[in-house]
Amino acid sequence: MSTVNLNVEKQEELYKGKAKTVYATNDAERLILFFRNDTSAFDGKKLAQLDRKGMVNNKFNAFIMQKLQAAGIPTHFEGLLNDQECVVKKLKMLPVECVVRNMAAGSMCRRLGITEGKELDPPTFEFFLKDDSLGDPMINESHIETFGWATKQQVEQMKVMTLKVNQILKDIFLAGNMLLVDSKLEFGLFNGDLVLGDEFSPDGCRLWDKETREKLDKDRFRQDLGDVVEAYEQVARRIGVPL
Repeated sequence: MSTVNLNVEKQEELYKGKAKTVYATNDAERLILFFRNDTSAFDGKKLAQLDRKGMVNNKFNAFIMQKLQAAGIPTHFEGLLNDQECVVKKLKMLPVECVVRNMAAGSMCRRLGITEGKELDPPTFEFFLKDDSLGDPMINESHIETFGWATKQQVEQMKVMTLKVNQILKDIFLAGNMLLVDSKLEFGLFNGDLVLGDEFSPDGCRLWDKETREKLDKDRFRQDLGDVVEAYEQVARRIGVPL
């Protein structure tokens, strides 16, 4: 995947997350995301450094964001700078996470006693508050409205866009003989318009091999299955991401 000259210069560090660092640029409406090799789970309680992870996730995210843009989904992605950095629009992020589930896994199984792997038809949609200190608790539309985290219109837009993204990505991964089990999306505002932000990589979704149900996502790290980056690279190859 080629890089582009976006005529931006990296300036001060604005924010250091669990796996990415955000930098200001000389353009007030543009940021640089640096994908580090850091890996974390359980709200930062489990940490590791994995060689090549930042590069794989940066290029994976670029590929997916461009596929979504081609399908009519507005995203903040503008282009790759190098192996571990990309340029994005500066969004005012909404403090909610949108989770769509096509199959039961993770916290849904623990909360509801559902057997892992049960197909969900139609897919379920859930909101979570983006706050690591609180463990990213589940919230509902009433909470979002009452506390002003987003407007009713933005809530409806997020739901529609999330379900559309889900269908697009299900088809992409199915073509690589994989099942998109669930995924997390985050949104922000750019000049008042709702835009998909953050990243899409195996860090923020669950992907299983269609035939064997082998886990090819961050559950390999959470569950000490090993070969985390190798699994990410396998996913990338299957859907045609140039690494």
